[in-house]
Amino acid sequence: MTVLVFCAIFIFLGFSSQAQNLTCDPNDLNSLRTFLEHLESRIQGWSTNSSSASCCNWEGITCNSSSSLALNDSINSARVVKLELGRRRIVGNLSDSLGNLDQLITLNLSHNSLRGSVPRSLFQLPKLEILDLSNNGISGWFPSSINLPSVRVVNIFENQIMGPVPVGICINSTNISVMNMEANSLSGTLPYGLGNCSSLEDLSLATNFLYGNLPEDLFRLSNLKNLALQENQFSGHLSGLIGNLSNLVHVDLSLNQFSGNIPDVFHSFVQLRYFSAQSNSFSGRIPTSLANSPTIASLSLRNNSLGGTIDLNCSAMVNLVSLNLATNLFHGNIPENLATCPRLRTINFARINFTGQIPESFKDFKSLSYLSLSNSSLSNLTAALGILQHCRNLTALILSLNFRNEPMPSYSSLQFTGLKTLVIASCRLTGFIPQWLFGCKELQLLDLSWNRLEGPIPSWFGNLSSLFYLDLSNNFLTGEIPKELTGMQSLVYGNITVEEPSPNFPLFVRRNVSRYEYRQVRSFPPTLELGNNFLTGPIWPEFSHLRELHVLDLKCNNLSGTIPSSLSGMTSLETLDLSFNNLNGTIPFSLISLNFLSSFSVSHNDLSGEIPTGGQFQTFPISSFEGNPNLCVDHASHPCLSKERTPHLSAGKSRSTPHLLAGKSRGTIIAMAVGFAVGTSLSCYLTLKINFHSFSMLL
Repeated sequence: MTVLVFCAIFIFLGFSSQAQNLTCDPNDLNSLRTFLEHLESRIQGWSTNSSSASCCNWEGITCNSSSSLALNDSINSARVVKLELGRRRIVGNLSDSLGNLDQLITLNLSHNSLRGSVPRSLFQLPKLEILDLSNNGISGWFPSSINLPSVRVVNIFENQIMGPVPVGICINSTNISVMNMEANSLSGTLPYGLGNCSSLEDLSLATNFLYGNLPEDLFRLSNLKNLALQENQFSGHLSGLIGNLSNLVHVDLSLNQFSGNIPDVFHSFVQLRYFSAQSNSFSGRIPTSLANSPTIASLSLRNNSLGGTIDLNCSAMVNLVSLNLATNLFHGNIPENLATCPRLRTINFARINFTGQIPESFKDFKSLSYLSLSNSSLSNLTAALGILQHCRNLTALILSLNFRNEPMPSYSSLQFTGLKTLVIASCRLTGFIPQWLFGCKELQLLDLSWNRLEGPIPSWFGNLSSLFYLDLSNNFLTGEIPKELTGMQSLVYGNITVEEPSPNFPLFVRRNVSRYEYRQVRSFPPTLELGNNFLTGPIWPEFSHLRELHVLDLKCNNLSGTIPSSLSGMTSLETLDLSFNNLNGTIPFSLISLNFLSSFSVSHNDLSGEIPTGGQFQTFPISSFEGNPNLCVDHASHPCLSKERTPHLSAGKSRSTPHLLAGKSRGTIIAMAVGFAVGTSLSCYLTLKINFHSFSMLL
């Protein structure tokens, strides 16, 4: 045994000594030096001194010794076979000299800041197997003539490469298995030629500017497992020839312009796990072979024009986990048999014009975790919650824009012990905030906005230790803000772990410049939305304890008193809206220390004195302060008076009113008061109307 160990150590030391003695082939060394000279940054561990020729010891370099040297040579000349410099913060252009590394097998320069075009010489390397230039700023066109006979992997995703898809690579690269060119600026139609890449298993052309029909030779790639064509402008009917790609596992055709029926060829796919065709113009019914697929785990057909009833064979779809059919033209009832899909956890049926109620069979839905039925014309909220409480794994429930004008169920026997996200907004529900919510101890996000709930805000919200997002805005709530809200643990200490549902389960949809953005729970900022109610009383100084709060919206209430200077303790605050209340006194200068505050409004109150300057207050528009005639700011169109002429700041509107109304009749005074109240209400109403329209577009 000792002899074996000694021999092993001897062999190891022998190889180590040989590796240390390897020295670059002079041509390879010069090529690397030229490559380095073209960069604007240095590479740690590289030495270009003439006295050091051991580039085989440089970081990211792997060499192989030359077999042509004599065995007794103490120093071997070696060729560079791997150049692996991913994530090294390299800046600059690629040098044509890299094409002289003709023994190169792996070239990985991913996740750097390289720019300019790729030298043509890199497309003529005879032994190159892996080419990874992903996540850079590389631009230009790829040449039409590419000769990489040994290449297996081409990763150039997330760059700025233009022109047509370089299908010419398939002529001499028959071994290529991975071609990832997503997130570039490739354009035009997809040319013929991909069919020559007979070994291709992974093809991703997502997020480019490609359009037109898919070429038929694409469907000759019988080894293809991953096909990602999302976020382009492909159009026309999807050919039934896609059934020839029997080894497909992952298919994403979303965010294109495909139309017509989805071909009924899913019986051909013996391994298909993921199929997404969302945001196209597909019509017709769900193909029978898809509705009976035993392999599919994630199915997303959201935002198309599919119709008919939803008929899924749950006894066959034994692997289905996520189902997203939102925003289609389906009709009828929610399928009763969904509860028999053994693994189904996520259902998004938003914006489907169902009739009736949630099926009684959902009481037996053991696997259900995430359910969205928003904007689906459902009725009987009391029955719905009575049924869904039996889904013990239910984590997220979205029921907005249903159950119009129904009462909020108040019976205390409802139990949702595992629920983390609950949204029942824009339903015009009547009644009070129900006591059963206090039993939702795991609740993280609660949205009951845009209803007609009345009464006080329950103090027990302060005891829900995981609640970090609370939206009770646009209701008829009254009374003071419970002081217990200033002790909400998640907003004091943070550190809430959010378990995200699948990407096919958007909670809200926000319109941006180019397309819809689907927001997940993790992206919601810690928030207290209590605006547009009838709340009275003060803003508690103890709000300063909420150091993790990002959004505090109390607008359009009847809050009174001063703005506490202690609010400067809310060090994470990004939005503070106190507009349209009855606040008086000054704006605390301490608020300039809120370094993250980007949205601020105290408009239409009874504030006076000088507007703070400095910090983020330099960026706020004048509209943030309007409607407070006694506010002023130095060096502005509404300058502060000198100290000798400054009126008593505590006087506010109440002391100026008699002077303003001197000589007016009692009827005139009443009319003016009513007019002021109506004007304020109208401003809030217009804000409400705009916000409601935006909200209805969200779901």
